[in-house]
Amino acid sequence: MLYASALDDQLGDFLGHSGAILFYLVIWGLVFAGTALFLGVFIPFVTGDSLLFGAGLVAASSPNVNIAILAIGTGIAAFLGDQVGFLLGRRYGRGYLDRRGGRRTQAAIVKTESFYRKFGWWSVVIARFMPWGRVFVPVIAGVGRMNYYKFLSSNLVGALAWGTGMTLIGYYAASIPSVKNAAYVIAGFFIVASIIFGYRAWRRDRLETRAAAAADAEPEHSSGG
Repeated sequence: MLYASALDDQLGDFLGHSGAILFYLVIWGLVFAGTALFLGVFIPFVTGDSLLFGAGLVAASSPNVNIAILAIGTGIAAFLGDQVGFLLGRRYGRGYLDRRGGRRTQAAIVKTESFYRKFGWWSVVIARFMPWGRVFVPVIAGVGRMNYYKFLSSNLVGALAWGTGMTLIGYYAASIPSVKNAAYVIAGFFIVASIIFGYRAWRRDRLETRAAAAADAEPEHSSGG
């Protein structure tokens, strides 16, 4: 307890000296760049759930950080990041994606295209909780010429649920003892659910790819016989 109290005091002093504004800007900048600048491809966990949950914990530990400003600003940064990604995809098309990164990135793009085709409007919301989906779904939606107003609404829902929601969960996990355990459970649920959902989508795609490969190989064997 004494160590935690001393740590909180040090954190409060640091934010007081350096300025809470700088803290806001760093968090918002990382959230925005995670999708708008594809930063999430290279450091997905630094721009993802852990960042938001940790920012909420910091807000609860420091009187200099206003949780309302932090949470609302994070939601706006998430919303704007996806808007930029969508417009880039719509403006530059599939060629823009083809220039993104190496083999692993290209594999993620293919997986995201399949995910988007299956879930449509909901893919933008669900992808918020999936590291690879969060980066590529907005661009894929733009490439696929998704109706702008449909994307706008799904982006707004996803940004509020993920950007604002995860930040608030982190805050309440540390600031209100009576809901501390529940907050951790909710945060854990979102993180685990995103992992499970991502694995299921990956597994389904693998099975479909194998089935397609087997179907392509059958005529060759038939003709050879």
